[in-house]
Amino acid sequence: MSDMAPDVDASALATPDLGSPHVEARVDDRVLHLTINRPDRRNAFTQDMYRGIKRAAIWADRQTGIDAVCITGTDEWFGAGGDLGRRTTGATGLDEEWDGLDHFPFRHIERCRKIWVARVNGVCHAGGVDLCLHCDVTIASDRARFRLPELLRGLPDPMLASRLASAVGVAKARYLIFTAAELTAAEAEAIGLVGCVVAHDDLDTKVGWALDQIRSTGPGARAVLKRAINSNLPQADMSLFAQVPSEEMMEGMNSFIERRQPKWS
Repeated sequence: MSDMAPDVDASALATPDLGSPHVEARVDDRVLHLTINRPDRRNAFTQDMYRGIKRAAIWADRQTGIDAVCITGTDEWFGAGGDLGRRTTGATGLDEEWDGLDHFPFRHIERCRKIWVARVNGVCHAGGVDLCLHCDVTIASDRARFRLPELLRGLPDPMLASRLASAVGVAKARYLIFTAAELTAAEAEAIGLVGCVVAHDDLDTKVGWALDQIRSTGPGARAVLKRAINSNLPQADMSLFAQVPSEEMMEGMNSFIERRQPKWS
């Protein structure tokens, strides 16, 4: 479907069933708004939540009445990364997937012709950072904090390997990955991890301004430019998970659940 198709009234669009009660969707003024709403678990992503975001990318790409997607979190959390407790929050089977080849949303966010805006309202760890790295525009509250703790759990995140160095440089990427250091919002902006940081009370105003600017651009031109930018970035090597002993990853996840230091073999 071409972005140059006849205009469609976005107010008439019914939001899709994304398959997770913790990924809320609404359409307003040609923007699909997604809210990650699982604050009791620090907005940790279950596989169903990841699939819900992926479905949103597929759905938005097909809608001529949508210009952008805005994703945010709730309370003090944007996203804490994957739920290492291996919980699930929905009943979606793999045979019902809209794209059964990839159950994570990151590739689909980049392939979606609509501009994705990350409204980082609070703490952003692990998979939350992956979301920011794959969105087109990232605007953060000055209360946001960023951290990459994957290696503390024995998890070799392919998305970080493919995107972080391109965003912040090799030296900073290595520092953040291998030390799991936390960054303030100001530090994240200074190294290029996010595009803009504003006072928390000004976050909605700044995000609203950015969405207005996006809507004023040519849909075909912005889709072509988005594709050109992303085509120069390396693809994530999902085989990294298979290259680490499963016992190591299980020990990392179990130590997290049991609130103890991992015992690496």
